[in-house]
Amino acid sequence: MTRKFVAALTEKLQVKKEWKALEVGAGTGLVGLQLLPMVDTVVFEDTSAAMLAVLKSKLNGDEKAELVEGEVFAYAKPDIDFVFSCMAFHHIPDIDVAVKHLSAITKPGAMVAIGDIRTEDGSFHRFEPIPHKGFDTDWLAGVFTEAGFEVLETSTYHVLSRERTEGVISNYEQFMLIACKK
Repeated sequence: MTRKFVAALTEKLQVKKEWKALEVGAGTGLVGLQLLPMVDTVVFEDTSAAMLAVLKSKLNGDEKAELVEGEVFAYAKPDIDFVFSCMAFHHIPDIDVAVKHLSAITKPGAMVAIGDIRTEDGSFHRFEPIPHKGFDTDWLAGVFTEAGFEVLETSTYHVLSRERTEGVISNYEQFMLIACKK
């Protein structure tokens, strides 16, 4: 799943070596470690200390990487050129506040690539309580626009097929939203 996200992202965006990037919901680094050689620095943000510990064990120690434990608000320096997130946004309780924070910490011209699932029935997480059951991309694009970004594209880049309810195969469209900070 993460390789498909990175492939779609690098097809849609020209990732620049001088960028300082922020990964929202980095987990164990499955996406960020693929992008780390393409940028100057990656700030890996996640709420799970255990996942960040696994990520830290994957680093050599000579990479330009910063690990931040906490919600997206835990990183507050206004020096980010590139924000990316794969399948983490639906876990963020207040999307409006989070996107406004991203606007505050990104430089003018900063690029954003958010990958997540389109609105679904809750079966993706087997009906466990999570903040969002995917997203209506028009609504999410509006949130980014109101926060000072120009949304360049929202498109489907992959469809996941999984048995989430016994005997029933469900399809989940994964979208990518690409935006630029005004």
